[in-house]
Amino acid sequence: MINIISTMNVKAIPSIYQQVQQLANLTKEHILAGNIAMAKSCLQRAEGIFKIGSTEMKNAIVNGYIFSVTLFMEMHQYNIKQFLPKSLHSEYQKQIYSSGL
Repeated sequence: MINIISTMNVKAIPSIYQQVQQLANLTKEHILAGNIAMAKSCLQRAEGIFKIGSTEMKNAIVNGYIFSVTLFMEMHQYNIKQFLPKSLHSEYQKQIYSSGL
């Protein structure tokens, strides 16, 4: 008898952290391309996830998305306050002030 499950082409569903990293990468690509409207749309989407998501989703946004995007923005000398929505900027400030900088 053939094992039906092993012959099916099953794609793994990316984890929340992988999905958030994909969103961060997309945001950074839009920034580099000069497509600020799309970058801000990605930032708004991340803020929406942060506001209504589960604790795990919020942690993924804070530890994955905000860290990745703001580090990129700092390296390329973008004005972070101008880009980040209010709640994400607040979380960013918590990150930089808790690190002792």
